Amino acid sequence: MPDPSTVSPMITDAVTQSNVKVVAESPAMAISTLYQSMAHSTGILFENGVAAQQQQNTLSQAAANQGVMQIYSLDSMAGAGATEKVGQTGVADNLSGLLTVLNAFNSGGR
Repeated sequence: MPDPSTVSPMITDAVTQSNVKVVAESPAMAISTLYQSMAHSTGILFENGVAAQQQQNTLSQAAANQGVMQIYSLDSMAGAGATEKVGQTGVADNLSGLLTVLNAFNSGGR
């Protein structure tokens, strides 16, 4: 009957080899996890950039629409009077405010 306190050298070698394999693969697994995390973060970055461009496009369309609506709201007979009224009601300030917001998007996105 074999001695119960001794372990077969083949078993010890097999356990040692599996432990060495796990320790040797750890850096590769860690760096691959890091690469995957960086790729995911870059994807989210591009998604946010596209969303910002879409919002900027919506704002620019709204500003152009507002300008066209103001141009079409003026009567040809009362052009000068309406122009003065627009100048006094602060609509020009609203347009310059919209232009400022659009310029902020342009300078902030690059």
